[in-house]
Amino acid sequence: MVTINKETPLQDIGGGVVRKILSHAPNLMTVELHFDKGSVGAPHFHPHEQIGYIISGKLEYMENGEKRVLETGDTYYVAPNVVHGVVALEETKLLDIFTPEREDFLR
Repeated sequence: MVTINKETPLQDIGGGVVRKILSHAPNLMTVELHFDKGSVGAPHFHPHEQIGYIISGKLEYMENGEKRVLETGDTYYVAPNVVHGVVALEETKLLDIFTPEREDFLR
C-alpha cells in the first residue's frame, strides 16, 4: 500500500487535533497528528503498542502520571493498556505507529 501524504485527507477529531491515516495493514498502522497549541490528547489507553515521533513542535507527554516535555526529534513508546496523553505546548505534528492497526480509527 502506498499513501501519498498530500492526497490524504485530514480528519478533524475536535479540540484542535486533526489526524491523517497513512499506510496501514492488519498488523501495523501509521498516523500523522496535528495539534494546535494548547490542544489536549486526553489520557487514555488501548490494547495496541505505540511508538510516537515528534516531527515538529513541543508537547508535554504524560504516562502513568509522570510528565516529560518532548520536542522535535524525540520519540516515545507506549506498552499496551498504559495510560498516556499529551498537551501541545506549541503547534505540534507527530507520527504515531501502532501494532496492530487501530480498527477504531478506520470506522
